[in-house]
Amino acid sequence: MTHRTHDLTWHDATAWDIEGKGWDDTTRHFERLPPDAEGVVREPVWDLSRCSAGLSLRFVTDSTQIHARYDLLHSTISMAHMPATSHSGLDLYAEDASGMQRWVGISRPEGQRVEGALAEGLAPGSRCYTLYLPLFNSPETLEIGIDESASLQPLAARQEKPILFYGTSIMHGASAARAGMCISSLVGRRLRRRVINLGFAGNGLMEPEIADLLAQQDPCLFVIDCLPNMTEPLITERTIPLVRRIRQSQPLTPILLVEDRTYANTRFFPAKAERHRTSRAALRAAWHELTAAGDDRIHYLDGDLLLPDDGEATVDSSHPTDLGMVAYADAYETSIRAILRQV
Repeated sequence: MTHRTHDLTWHDATAWDIEGKGWDDTTRHFERLPPDAEGVVREPVWDLSRCSAGLSLRFVTDSTQIHARYDLLHSTISMAHMPATSHSGLDLYAEDASGMQRWVGISRPEGQRVEGALAEGLAPGSRCYTLYLPLFNSPETLEIGIDESASLQPLAARQEKPILFYGTSIMHGASAARAGMCISSLVGRRLRRRVINLGFAGNGLMEPEIADLLAQQDPCLFVIDCLPNMTEPLITERTIPLVRRIRQSQPLTPILLVEDRTYANTRFFPAKAERHRTSRAALRAAWHELTAAGDDRIHYLDGDLLLPDDGEATVDSSHPTDLGMVAYADAYETSIRAILRQV
């Protein structure tokens, strides 16, 4: 559906294909879990699944300006450690001549109704754009405005197997400054692959109900990054059952187990160092048990590789800034390329 106002033609994007969805039959267009998960997963997980973290739209246009207007699901548009631009904003990228996605512009939410330019004065020519959706909010409506004389073609979601990321608030996107700067999206752009973001802030707990949902998916790689929300007893209890549940339906798909990032101020807090020691020992013990049982497609990523050791890459010792997100993506890219043999 399209309509015109002033010098813009508006296109309704609520029926376009979405990249990043593991299930197409969601209750709302821009959310992450299927409707039958409601009442099965815990309420906080369900509520967080309604955020559009990691979801994106792709389209081709020759417009010299791109505007957006949308209504948000939640009235809260930012958090103390996360700006509105990522919490509730849109983030626009475009393909350059080499086919790499490069940043173009953002929306600037000031309330539950958002309207404004993502980009104006664009260089002439038709190009492919990717629009990342809010990390901790979600559009209820979404329209894209372009020049009256321009064309716009929504693109179908790519069909190759995605990388599936399951984790905590860090994977969910806290505390990136823009929606496209969350770890999964950074990795997706670098590897030119589809990604699914199943980060649930404060709730990456390897729960059996989530394991059942993960087992419904058929990605090229499962990434399990839950340790920031877990301590040794729960890691010991849940890691092996989670992997074995996935293996019931996906016996050959690689799985990457990821340690917790090192808190940025660990050197000053012995309790934090002890948590890292015990949590990592528990995860590594589970990994050794799984590999000793003959599963040679379980891989491991050390937590000390995820953030630089100078302490400058987080907002609160835990959640990465954009600098930290890039460091995470660096570590992930190296590991994932080796696993998928993308050299």
